Parts: sequence; structure tokens; C-alpha cells
Amino acid sequence: MKLAILSRNSKLYSTRRLVEAARERRHTVRVLDPLRCYMRISIEGFDMRYKGRPIAGYNAVIPRIGASITRYGNAVLHQFELMGSFTPNPSVAIMRARDKLRCHQLLAAQGIGMPVTVFGDNPDDTGDLLAMLGPPPHVIKLNEGTQGSGVMLTEKLSASRSVIETLRGLYATFLVQEFIEEAKGADLRCFVVGDQVVAAMRRQAPQGDFRSNLHRGGIGKAVRASAAEQAVAVRAAQVLGLGVAGVDLIRARRGPLVLEVNSSPGLEGIEQATGVDIAGRIIDHVAAGAPPLPKRRAKSPPRAALMKR
Repeated sequence: MKLAILSRNSKLYSTRRLVEAARERRHTVRVLDPLRCYMRISIEGFDMRYKGRPIAGYNAVIPRIGASITRYGNAVLHQFELMGSFTPNPSVAIMRARDKLRCHQLLAAQGIGMPVTVFGDNPDDTGDLLAMLGPPPHVIKLNEGTQGSGVMLTEKLSASRSVIETLRGLYATFLVQEFIEEAKGADLRCFVVGDQVVAAMRRQAPQGDFRSNLHRGGIGKAVRASAAEQAVAVRAAQVLGLGVAGVDLIRARRGPLVLEVNSSPGLEGIEQATGVDIAGRIIDHVAAGAPPLPKRRAKSPPRAALMKR
């Protein structure tokens, strides 16, 4: 398999592990910075260059596209798709996952449990919007925040109003959710590859915080997700169209609730916590889904050689 990994930094743990796993399986792999890819789009076809050279013929592409370059990175991924490359996470699926509001709409429409969520635009509706949600505490999230950034907990109604007013003044897009107190600052990261959860870890928020992200000081510990939790995680990834996903669940009295679906989940924390070769599982999944490269035509011998025969 000829594989491309879209990543801005080949030295990042997740990117390095994917490269190692691919080479261990004798695949040809190359890391491409999506911001150095540029495209030609016409009715004759789709072409792409990278640092002045044509790039084509990749069986598969694994996107590791950061939130800050979602739009351009996704355009590059889509170009690869149009050129015949397979990807476990299609560009349209990444866009669904990155937009928290749309993600929640899609999951709720399929009956997947999640914290009650409200969203509104006009300041005149803030009071009624919060009434629809219920009494505080409230969790306020930026629509495109990552790794726990842009997530705030408000314990009073006045605080919720103040934060909402501030975010609207910054023209930020956000949503407001109920706070699941019984979770006690912990969530469950289920790593989905294909149609199964290949690893899971419980993340506990540090003292004085409610965000359990490892980048925020959370502590990860390997656990076995229940059958119900695994089913919810796999179903959430499938609804969005993701073949590789980190699905964050919270254990509530009414069952597992989806907090977020990450289309570029990090490997470091969960591989170290669980000891599972997740990078290898991803490569195997991609190799199974990738189409074969078209056969190259044999080159004709030079005319001079034919004359001598």
C-alpha cells in the first residue's frame, strides 16, 4: 500500500507511530504537510502538487488535520478522494465532527444519548434559552474548541448570562449543556477503529477542574468499556461516517452520554495507558479498505533498440 499521512509535523507522537506501524507492515508511507499541497481543479480532472512536484497514486490517506486548518486541510483531503484515494475519515465526516452543534443534531436524531444542549443567536432570547436547558450548573462550549479549550462551567444563572454575553460580543459560536454532576469530573475515551472499540481509558480531571482532557492535566487509566458503552461509541462514529474516532462518553445515571466525537484523536495518552498498538490497528484497517493501485503499463523499448532487432 502506498500511504500518505496528512500532518503538519512528522515528529508528533501520533504521526510517528502511524509511520512506524506502516513501515513495520512493509507499506510505503509519506508524511505530507497539507498546507504545502496545492490543487488544480478542472472538468478534465484533479491534480495536486507538493513543494513543486506532482503527487498522485496513493492508495490511502490518513488525515491528521488540526482544528486551526480544518477548512484547507479538508479541501486537500477531498482532492485526494476525488483522485481515487481511500480514507478512513472522509472530508465530509470530519466537517460533521468538527462542528459540535451539527454533530449533536446528527447524533440526537439517531437516538444516541448526550447531555441536553441548547443553542441560540439573539441576545433577547438568552433568558428563555437557559430556561429551556434548566437550572445551573451549565457547561458552555465553543463550537470548534479542542482539547478542553473553550469549555467553561458556570454555577449560577447570572454567571451563565455573563459568559454568554461575553462570547456573543466576541462573535463566537457556542452551545450550552447540562452539567452531569454524578460523573465527578471523569469521562471515558473510547477509541473506535472500524466497527469496534480497540481501547478505552477513563480520564479523571485534576483537583479543582471538571475537564478531564489529558492536555489539561487529566489522568488516564485503562478500563474495559461496557457492552453498552462500546455500542454507543461505535454507533456515534458510524453516524458521522468516521472509520477512526475518539468518542468521549460520560457515565450518567441514565446511561452513557456522548460528549464529543474526535476525528483526529491523539494516540500517545491512550497507547501508554492501555498498551494497545492502536497505530497498528489503524494501519490494518486502512490497508483492508484501500483499493489497489492501477497497474502501470510496461514501457515500450526505445525505437533504436527495435531497429537493431
